[in-house]
Amino acid sequence: MKKILVMAALAICSFANAQKGTILVGGNIGYSSETVDYTNSETKNNQFSFSPKVGYQFHDNWTVGGEFTVASSKNDQGVNEYKTNDFKLGAFVRYSVPLNQTFSVFADLGAGFQNRKEKDYVGANYTKYKADGMYVGITPALFINMKKGFGLNFSIGGLGYDTLSYDNNGPDVSNFYFNFGQTFNIGISKNF
Repeated sequence: MKKILVMAALAICSFANAQKGTILVGGNIGYSSETVDYTNSETKNNQFSFSPKVGYQFHDNWTVGGEFTVASSKNDQGVNEYKTNDFKLGAFVRYSVPLNQTFSVFADLGAGFQNRKEKDYVGANYTKYKADGMYVGITPALFINMKKGFGLNFSIGGLGYDTLSYDNNGPDVSNFYFNFGQTFNIGISKNF
């Protein structure tokens, strides 16, 4: 049941069938909550993200614009707590292809700057960490036009790469992901 709620909480709003010269406004909202019961303790993990986009469709198939993401997570393990705040700011380009009046496919390629702030609490004491880096990713999706520009968007993952470099001689982290079939996003969109 929790997996269904997590999938329902993820919403992607975009305008796959926009006309040349129109403005794209969209994004996604995500929330997940997980509780794991171990023999002697319980771990809780909550995550929230908000990622709006604004773009301009300069051609029947091409859109360019800006995007940003604000995300927060909290992992609670009894007296130990771990909080993370992420911020991303970048640009994207979208290529969309209408298959017929009802269906279209599109792919978003996004890239930009990212920042992470972490706090690791052990009892009443905590340690702060800060990192900066970059990201790039591509996400293919399907748009279904329901009626008068209202539609549904579906994606099942993507391909991406990101880096983080921590301050004060901290580690350099790079992450490559290929998660087709591991995630599922569904959303609503309106073309104005």
